[in-house]
Amino acid sequence: MNNHLYVARTALIVALGGFLMGFDASVISGVVGFIEVEFDLSSLELGWAVSSLTLSSTLAMMVSGPLSNRIGRRTVLYWAAVLYAISAIGSALAPSYLLLVIARMIGGLGVGASLIIAPMYIAEISPPRLRGRMVSFNQLNIVIGISVAFFTNYVILELGDNPSTWAQSLQFGPYNWRWMLGLETLPAVVYFCALFAVPESPRWLVMKGRVREGLEIMTRASGANEAEKDLQAVQSSLEADATKDQVGFSSLFAPALKLALLIGIVIAVVQQITGINAVFFYAPMIFEQSGIGTNASFMQAILVGLVNLVFTVLAIALIDRIGRKPLLVVGLSGITIAMAVLAYGFYSASYTLPSSGVLPPAISIESLQGILDVTFHSDVSFKQALQEALGPAMARQYESQLIAAAISMNPLLILSGILGFVASFAISLGPVMWVLFSELFPNRVRALAISFVGLINSAVSFTVQLIFPWELANLGSATTFLLYGIMAAIGLLFVIRVLPETKGRSLESLELFLAQKSSDKPS
Repeated sequence: MNNHLYVARTALIVALGGFLMGFDASVISGVVGFIEVEFDLSSLELGWAVSSLTLSSTLAMMVSGPLSNRIGRRTVLYWAAVLYAISAIGSALAPSYLLLVIARMIGGLGVGASLIIAPMYIAEISPPRLRGRMVSFNQLNIVIGISVAFFTNYVILELGDNPSTWAQSLQFGPYNWRWMLGLETLPAVVYFCALFAVPESPRWLVMKGRVREGLEIMTRASGANEAEKDLQAVQSSLEADATKDQVGFSSLFAPALKLALLIGIVIAVVQQITGINAVFFYAPMIFEQSGIGTNASFMQAILVGLVNLVFTVLAIALIDRIGRKPLLVVGLSGITIAMAVLAYGFYSASYTLPSSGVLPPAISIESLQGILDVTFHSDVSFKQALQEALGPAMARQYESQLIAAAISMNPLLILSGILGFVASFAISLGPVMWVLFSELFPNRVRALAISFVGLINSAVSFTVQLIFPWELANLGSATTFLLYGIMAAIGLLFVIRVLPETKGRSLESLELFLAQKSSDKPS
């Protein structure tokens, strides 16, 4: 039991990097509406402000795995914590759109490093029977970070309307988005300090010839008998690898890694192309499209975070019991259904601005004469009509209020679809992907392989985030969510037909199993 507590404590500390990643990624959801108006951004500029973090995290993923092989897993995480803090302060103080993007990209370097190294470290210190649960702690902390970001965004928005002297003196109203971004400084400092309480990865120590140190940590993690077996397995794997060519990018495409790499790439793509970061990064914007208004959209975003948290905890409880594959099948089925519900909900909506309705004071009824009492059957045509009548800047500024005044739809259907999607993702692709990444690849190439598939995952995420505002403006909500549902259905078929179960196997036995499966498959 003491071994389990040691592993759990160590995994939870390392997984604080996941908290920072989740917070950093989702805090921008509360910021987008304000910076769009303050910096007068186009839909693609807004997408770039959001996705720039993911672009730099993609670049960090290219080097963080190999870098951790040189200087150690823990050292890379120290630097990630420093980058998070610099990004938070720089984003909060940014006087221009360009400097805001630069600060966000600095944070992205920390995101890329922690996203790759934290699950790798946890997998390398955990015994096989606990590995799925322990690696899932990273995903748990990601969703806690997402939930906290949604909550603090809402609190800051409410404090902006608070008439008390202390709230007014801190200027939560005029500087709301700056407060939202700056809060990340506190957990970044905590993470940096907490990392001093964890050891270096035992498998990394053995790779570097520091066998006694590695064995000591393995013994604390899994007991003397199991530690000896793990050490022998690691040394045998490294000795076998020593007879092979030096690890390089081309080694990822060796025949023995064919199946592992295929699974890694497909799962990396499916996890993001089904739209999860469009939801997390733009949650209030999506809810505003259903006509509920700004403050209510921030409140519903908190529900997204809570559902994400609850179902991630459920996944952690189940992942080592029922396995990785069943969770993916259930989750991808749920995502497909949820996206169909969202597509139908937005497709069935109509938009009519009544001539007797109440408009924002800054908008004259004369400017809207051409579209009053006219019914639009798509959000795209309605938004285009608003821009033609009011001009792009004013239409963007008052879009949420005008949609709320015009829309006819069932907003509970949209809320149900979003929450169903998040629940399905949280119990499957969210935690399972990183567990699979930590299990699929041999010791010799694990860091490089996880960096590679993580890079693909991040590149897809960047693309989804970048074009999501453009998709809403040009394709409409219904078509956008329908496309996500189709991608989920394709991923479901792949999981059913190709993915083997990996639970309960040592990393070294999985290496042999997947290599054998690769040789069995026809070229």
